[in-house]
Order: sequence, then C-alpha cells, then structure tokens
Amino acid sequence: MNWPDIATLVPHAKPMLLLDRVAHIDDDSLCAEVTITPDSLFHGPQGVGAWVGIEYMAQTIAAYAGYHGRRRGEAVKIGFLLGARRYECQCGWFASGSTLLIEVQQLLHADNGLGSFSCTIKDKISQRQLAQATVSVFQPLDARAFLEGTTE
Repeated sequence: MNWPDIATLVPHAKPMLLLDRVAHIDDDSLCAEVTITPDSLFHGPQGVGAWVGIEYMAQTIAAYAGYHGRRRGEAVKIGFLLGARRYECQCGWFASGSTLLIEVQQLLHADNGLGSFSCTIKDKISQRQLAQATVSVFQPLDARAFLEGTTE
C-alpha cells in the first residue's frame, strides 16, 4: 500500500525527524521504519543507543495522531510525551545497518487529549523484539494556548 510520507505526519523536520517511513496504518495502530546508518542522529561507534527507542516510539505515536488528524481534515499538531512505563530493551544499541519496525497500538484516547499506547521495536529481518514500553502522551486542542497557560 502507498502510505503518506512520514514527514507529512510528524511535526518535526530533519534532523530531528528520526523515522524513515510508514510501514502500516490501521484504525488503532501504526508501524514505522527506521534504518540505522552512520548518518542517523545519535549514531555512535556501536550504532544508536537504545535510549533513543523512546523517541522512536514517541515519533511513531505522533505519526499515528498526524495521520488520523489529517483524515479528519485537521492540521498536524504537536503533542507531548508524558512518560513511559516499563521501557525494557534487550540490547544496548540499535546496530548500524539494521532496520527497525516501531509499532504503536492505541490503548486509550480521552477527549481531553490524553492517550496511552503499547509500543514495541522489532528488528525487521529477524522479527526479534528489541524493546517495549507503554507510553503516555498529551495532545491539547490548542498547543500554543496550553504552553502560554491560557487554557482552562
């Protein structure tokens, strides 16, 4: 299937847009891909540190929200990562040359903008799960008003 360009769904620009492409979308989930290269932001001698996995998950959630917002005729909006529970990673580094599948499944979406997602990162070739977490996010209706403290 022909999915939208990831850059049209996430409110980040290079170099902070860390994902390469959308691999799959449905009503409750999105899967994104990133290939780890020496040009990847945060790349070190062994690859990209596993701590970046949280940001891969957050950006995949942003792509999910951006896609569904666009389907409703809305502009892509910023959101906030509130936290991650039980981030467990089976490796210290995402190896250079590997392609990762970042899968997010919506668990909760409240009318006030709070959301929760079950997230995993897998190696595309082996399908081995490398990381998992439950990630909490917040997307206010008006981010500018929220940041300025002018919302109720």
